[in-house]
Amino acid sequence: MSTLLIKNIGTLQTPVGSYSHRGAEQGENRKLRDAAVYIRDGVITEITDGGDLPLGSESADVVLDANYRLVTPGLVDGHTHMVFGGYRQHEVAMKLKGATYLDILRAGGGILDTVRKTREADEADLCYKTGKFLDEMMNHGVTTCEAKSGYGLDFNSEMKMLEVIGRLNESHAMDVVPTFMGPHAIPEEYKGRPDDFIDMICGEMLPYVKEHKLAEFADIFCEDSVFNYEQSRKYLLRAKELGFGLRIHADEIEAIGGSRLAGELGCVSAEHLISIDEDGLESMAKGGTIAMCLPATSFYLGANYAPARRMIEMGIPVACASDFNPGSCPSMNLQFVMNLACLKYRLLPEEVLTAVTINPACAIGRGDRVGTLEVGKQADLVIWDAPDMEMLCYRFGSNMTARVVKKGKIIK
Repeated sequence: MSTLLIKNIGTLQTPVGSYSHRGAEQGENRKLRDAAVYIRDGVITEITDGGDLPLGSESADVVLDANYRLVTPGLVDGHTHMVFGGYRQHEVAMKLKGATYLDILRAGGGILDTVRKTREADEADLCYKTGKFLDEMMNHGVTTCEAKSGYGLDFNSEMKMLEVIGRLNESHAMDVVPTFMGPHAIPEEYKGRPDDFIDMICGEMLPYVKEHKLAEFADIFCEDSVFNYEQSRKYLLRAKELGFGLRIHADEIEAIGGSRLAGELGCVSAEHLISIDEDGLESMAKGGTIAMCLPATSFYLGANYAPARRMIEMGIPVACASDFNPGSCPSMNLQFVMNLACLKYRLLPEEVLTAVTINPACAIGRGDRVGTLEVGKQADLVIWDAPDMEMLCYRFGSNMTARVVKKGKIIK
C-alpha cells in the first residue's frame, strides 16, 4: 500500500453536479480553500478544506506541498490523431499561397501524404514517436487522452496503429483510449469507389477490431469530398451493431448532415462542428451528444470557431480538445486550447474547466474514474503555477503546470 498527501492547496477546483456518460452541467464547479487530498493506492480517499488534514495522513509515505496554488483534476484530451508517420511542414507554404484543406487533399496531399508515410513506418518507430508526444502532453497537465487510427486506410496499417495505441496504454503513465477511424479519407486504391471502401471496412476491419478488442469507439469523417451522410450512417450503424461507442467528425467545413446524424444515432460525441446548422444543433441536443470542439484547429487553419456558446445555451455539453495531428493542428498543448476556449468561444473559466476535464472524460468512456476530484476516483490531478482558473485562462504561451500526479504517483 502506498499513500500520498497533498497539502496546502490554495484552491481546489473541480467540476461537480449531475453528470453521466453524456457529460456534466457546464461550469458547475466546487471550490475548496486551504484544502488537502489524501490518496491511497492511486485512489482519492479523503478531501478536506479549511486547513484541516485528512485523518491518518500524518503517516503518509509521501507528502507534496502545493504551496497554496491551484489544484484541478488532470486534463483530459478527448480528440487526437497522434499516431502518424512523417510530418507535413511543407504544407505551410501551400496554405500561405491560398490552398485550402480540401485543395491539398484533392491533390493527393494532406491526409493521403501522411497515409503513405504511416504505411512505411514500422511499429517500433511509431511507438517511440508517439510515446514522446505522450510525455509532452503529460508535462502540460494531460493525464488521460484519446487516440485515433485513420492514417493507415488499409487493413494492416490500421491494425498497426491500433496496436501502437494499445502498447502505449499499457506501458505509458498516460491512460490512452483507442478509437478506430478507418474511414478517415478515401485511399488512393479506392479513388472514385468510396462505397466499396465503406463496405470493406464494415465487412473486414470493424469485426476484426472488435474481436481483438483493439478499440472502444468508431469514428468517421463525414464531410464534402470524403464520406457523405448515407455512407457515414451505414458505417456507424454497423459499428453500433458490433458494440462500439459512436463518434463522428461532423460539419468541419460544410454542414452535410453529420451533426444531425450524430443526434439521430445517439453518438456519444460529434467533433469539430465549425459549420453546424440549426438542425444539427437541435439533433445533438435531443440525442444527448457531446460537442467535441477543437479551437486550435480553427486557429491554425484561420477558420471560423464552433458556436460553443450557443451549444451551452441549448443544453449541449461542450468539451474542448487539441485535435493534435500533422496537418490541421500540429499542437498538443491543451493549455492553449483552454485560452482559445475562453477568448474565442467566450467560455467562462469554470466552463473551460468542465470542457477539458469531465466532459471529454465522459465522451471517451472514462467519466466514472477521471475528470473530477472526488473520493473513490482515480487520483489524477495537476498543481498549477497559478492561484486560480482565471490565471490559467489569462496566461498563454507558457507551461503553467507545477506538478502532475497520475494514479497517485508524482510524474512531474
